[in-house]
Amino acid sequence: MSSFFSRSNKSASSSSSSLNKDGQELKSTSEIFTTPSQESSVKKKWDYNEEQLKQIEELKAFSHKLLLPESDVYHPWELRFLNDPGTHPRYMRAAKWKMDDAKKRIQGTIEWRREYKPELIQPDDVGIEAETGKIVLSGFDFDSRPILYMRPGRENTERSPRQIRHLIYHLERALDLMPPGQEQVAIIVDYKSATSQSNPSIAVARQVLNILQNHYVERLGRGLVVNMPWWINAFFTGITPFLDPITRDKIRFNPKLTELVPAAQLDSEFGGNYRFDFDHKVYWPTLTEFCHIAPDGTRINDQGEKIYPPSGNGIKAALEGLHPVKGAIASGQVEKVDPSKNASVTPTSGTDQSTRSQTGNETEKLSNVSEPQSTNTAVTADMTTTATTNVNSDSNTEGLEEGVKRLSLNRALTTVPGPPEGDAVFDHPPSEGEIAQARQSIEGSR
Repeated sequence: MSSFFSRSNKSASSSSSSLNKDGQELKSTSEIFTTPSQESSVKKKWDYNEEQLKQIEELKAFSHKLLLPESDVYHPWELRFLNDPGTHPRYMRAAKWKMDDAKKRIQGTIEWRREYKPELIQPDDVGIEAETGKIVLSGFDFDSRPILYMRPGRENTERSPRQIRHLIYHLERALDLMPPGQEQVAIIVDYKSATSQSNPSIAVARQVLNILQNHYVERLGRGLVVNMPWWINAFFTGITPFLDPITRDKIRFNPKLTELVPAAQLDSEFGGNYRFDFDHKVYWPTLTEFCHIAPDGTRINDQGEKIYPPSGNGIKAALEGLHPVKGAIASGQVEKVDPSKNASVTPTSGTDQSTRSQTGNETEKLSNVSEPQSTNTAVTADMTTTATTNVNSDSNTEGLEEGVKRLSLNRALTTVPGPPEGDAVFDHPPSEGEIAQARQSIEGSR
């Protein structure tokens, strides 16, 4: 259901207005969309064969052996990341089902997250970067992907590590806004009023690409670049060699955004009916409060109690008691739990988690339960099978095989990326090696 998050029943709109292409009056607003419209639904899912399911289980067992001890203050957040239903499948897909590569990738991410602690970035630490609206999170595309608007022309600070933390903060908030069943984000880069000086350097772009491609694997659904100045071609030519071919094939230049985003949630600058006037005093607290971010970067519920909401189905679903089914391999495989008894406890691993999910009244198993996805036919009913086996450091062959058997019941639709949509991605052709690698990935070769 389309809605604005607001601390009152009144919209924070100004008195100014304009007309859309149909002659309808558009009133400006400073509020943001935090849930998809009814026109949006989650469509992309994955289907895994028996060998791939076994690899996912093996990677889970490997990563849980690396888990920090419970005495470490970061343990609950690391466990939360590993318990996200989509984490291990994403890393296997990114590694093109090569186990050694997948293990190196996820170990590298675990080490990076311990140092960077992306989910604990404090709002006040990056608040100054948000003052001009150079990154804004609002609305969803037709596939229910949260939209990040990036406007380099609104740069307001000198280049520093804080700029990258600001981007990571917004990526983490985009994960919070994702409805059950969605695990990717859409990014719209608007170069209107940008200059070569305000654009990030190739070195900074490489650093950002490294973080996105290595530690937010399979998170980009669409990268849409609009209002490109003449000089930007050189910039993209410079970063192309560092783009994974699959990532590159998700980037579109000057696309028709009305074909990708519902008009009601698309900024009017791009042909939509959403006339958004950025106001930092409205935007920043709205985003922070909706995502339940405490001043120290942790999470709190409506009562101000510290919580560790499960990852993988968005903050709204988590606080409504829709938690991932134990053993699920995709977001959207959820079960109803009592939020008052489950959302504010430290996440656990092993047998404790299955016990925790049965607290209180009998658990109501649900699949893809969320108003915005009520019309989504891509999520099958058999995604609600509850697992009884554990994936931990003591996993043995019998447990692995049982896990594979259980995961085979939780299948979705397709493993390999679909063909690129839209026009050609770049003005220059990719290398033969990149073409071969992309073809191998698309064909599902190992």
